[in-house]
Amino acid sequence: MNIKTRLGTLFLFIIFCGIGKAQDNYQFGLLPVVNVNKKLLGNLKLNFKTESRQIIYQEQSFKSQYELIDFSAIASTKIGLNNSLAGGYLLRVRDERIVHRLIQQFAITQKWLFFRIAHRFSSDQTFEEEGTTFRFRYRISNQIPLNGQSINANEFYLKLNNEYLNSLQNSNYDLEIRLAVFLGYEFNDNNKLELGIENRLDSFIENQMRNRSWLNISWFIAI
Repeated sequence: MNIKTRLGTLFLFIIFCGIGKAQDNYQFGLLPVVNVNKKLLGNLKLNFKTESRQIIYQEQSFKSQYELIDFSAIASTKIGLNNSLAGGYLLRVRDERIVHRLIQQFAITQKWLFFRIAHRFSSDQTFEEEGTTFRFRYRISNQIPLNGQSINANEFYLKLNNEYLNSLQNSNYDLEIRLAVFLGYEFNDNNKLELGIENRLDSFIENQMRNRSWLNISWFIAI
């Protein structure tokens, strides 16, 4: 697959993600993310992340609305050549309310000649006044270099994500499907930037489907 074909796939995916724009329940917003990774002794690594959401389009009109901000800390360790276990905590501030969440993860990474595929299985428990929400997630991610056979410094790459998120709160079940495409640039081994569109579909099991798209800007730093 050449660079033109890969970029063409990127733009087609973005167009697909915006198909639901005409729906009354469609939302579009900004999702800036900062990831800071720190290696410790052995295979232990810490990840600190902050993420915020700003809605700029909803109910068929443009209106700016701050939604939330998350702060999380996750510790992970390798348990083999390509596997890792992780656990952590997330603090969410939304509508002057504070929400607490516990996170558990297991990841498998497969490296091929021209790309890398990562499988992530995770669960989390969110504690709110309405009751505890239990979520179970699976995500598959694919990174493809746009120059050569591997991702190196000062080069672009393409990343595709597909995630299925099951949630249960007070016997109420819902499924959310996430599709995302990112164009990334690696400045060096410790610094990279990703820009892309993430589309989320949920509330379609019992209620009217909700469609949300986020312009995601992610900065990854290793210290």
